[in-house]
Amino acid sequence: MEPIRAILLPGSVLPAHLAYDALIEALGPDVDAVAKDLELYDGDEPPDGWTLDTEVDGVLREADARGWETFHLLGYSGGGAAALAFAAKHPHRLLSLALLEPAWAGNWGWSPAHARLWQDYNALDALPPGQFMAGFMRLGVKPDVVLAPPPQGDPPPWMAKRPAGIRAFLRTFENYDLDRGRLAAFRRPVFFALGGLSNPDDYGEVADRLSSVFPDFRLEVFQDRHHFDPPHRIEPERLAAMLREHWGRAAGRVAEG
Repeated sequence: MEPIRAILLPGSVLPAHLAYDALIEALGPDVDAVAKDLELYDGDEPPDGWTLDTEVDGVLREADARGWETFHLLGYSGGGAAALAFAAKHPHRLLSLALLEPAWAGNWGWSPAHARLWQDYNALDALPPGQFMAGFMRLGVKPDVVLAPPPQGDPPPWMAKRPAGIRAFLRTFENYDLDRGRLAAFRRPVFFALGGLSNPDDYGEVADRLSSVFPDFRLEVFQDRHHFDPPHRIEPERLAAMLREHWGRAAGRVAEG
């Protein structure tokens, strides 16, 4: 029996292996899960002209190098936005889509509360790196959530790239054309994990929007989680069980034709 094939895209902060090692272990040996780093961080600075399409092309190269004609795709935060872009452009390559609080889902029909939130995100651009990261994290959760303090000691070398990378995501979100019609035509199963303590004007609204776009959409709420203690790191066994069920259902859909 062939293993389940999946590509996992991280968010704009943690490298892929730190984000997904626990989840990959929980998924078990019959899942060939590839934690793929973002193209955004391939060099010291974001590549010239970087957009979500850069990440789409990177996923294609990864799958083609492995000889994977079809596969499951999972993305968290910024990686979730890239996964949406991939589903819009290359739906025939996907067996299913899993979204862990994608950071963005197109520029159509946001509520006034969500629009105000994005004004706050854009206002972070003038801040120095330390204040930028603190402000970015605060906007992603409910007001009464107490965020963990930054780790003691010197930050890891990769952290120096993150403010510029997050800014690159915010810029591409302003003008990237995510085709709603092509997403609505995506017939494979879509799984969405939402943290109950995440900002409802951000990730909650993204979930609501996508639930009305994808024909086969399943929402799971992790009541005690938020965007910066997500289930793939804090509750990997629970999420792994849900993903295996999701991927099994997708395989059944393929078998049915």
